[in-house]
Amino acid sequence: MRVFSNPVGAGTLWFDNLATADGTPVAYDPQAREFLPMPPFCANRERIGCNWIAPKEGAFCRSCAMTALAPDTSIPDAIPNWAQTEAAKRWVLDNLGRWHWFRPEDPGARPVFHLLAEGPTPVPMGHAEGVVTISVAEVDPVLATTRREALEEPYRTMTGHMRHEIAHMLWWRLSLRADFLDAFRAVFGDERIDYPGALQYHYVNGPPANWKQHYLTSYASAHPHEDWAETAAHLLHLTDIADSFVATGLSSPQIPHTAWDPYTEPDAQRLIYISAALTVGVNHVNRSMGLSDIYPFVLSDHARHKLAFVHNWLRRGAQGL
Repeated sequence: MRVFSNPVGAGTLWFDNLATADGTPVAYDPQAREFLPMPPFCANRERIGCNWIAPKEGAFCRSCAMTALAPDTSIPDAIPNWAQTEAAKRWVLDNLGRWHWFRPEDPGARPVFHLLAEGPTPVPMGHAEGVVTISVAEVDPVLATTRREALEEPYRTMTGHMRHEIAHMLWWRLSLRADFLDAFRAVFGDERIDYPGALQYHYVNGPPANWKQHYLTSYASAHPHEDWAETAAHLLHLTDIADSFVATGLSSPQIPHTAWDPYTEPDAQRLIYISAALTVGVNHVNRSMGLSDIYPFVLSDHARHKLAFVHNWLRRGAQGL
């Protein structure tokens, strides 16, 4: 994620800022990728802290307008959980916007979000024909940690959920192209195999013994759809880690030059190599504070090949889809 210029003075702004250091209200314009002073604000600004601009006063911003179902606010913590969930959604949508997905120039369908609060029973998250369902309760650190440990996952965040579920939607968009499915099946396998049956088998029997040689995560081994979603999410993780590293002025021998833009890098293997090298360093910094690795994954040759495949398709952007 970039670091942004202050539109009314000196200093910088971060992606989630609502105001400058001197208190001037600002909002983010995702089309121009810059902050503006006193623009028409999103209708959700006061309620959940949305900091994007709206097309007109009283309207929703581009991101909030994609939320067709908002949480039941009578459920405890629904509003603060919703606010954090929408913030993660804005972050991921802006990442994808760097490759022109879901911007005005994208002629295809946008994701429709159902953001649901959890009552007595968990909300099943997933994607179906353009509709992304997310449990806003997943931002709760205790709940997220409990589920991460129960599922033996090394990483579980709302940003990760957004990237994974939106990746399913991107696959659905790409599958409408005549030239995508055969190429996909050659790399990931045939997604037409029984999906519920494959997931049930995975949860009962676990991943194959050699899954680390072929997949980024154990869950990716469950079905080609999940392999794609996990791989696409990891491509977004790695690209954004590199982009954020460069944006904050940090340097590394792996960075080609100070103006290098990971989102415009055409060579997928180069991007993956640089990003993976940066994660090693940042993981080491986290360990100095007794924190977990921010990217606790190892990239096998098979995983790198799949990441390059996803990069090729996502970087083409949304033209003609």
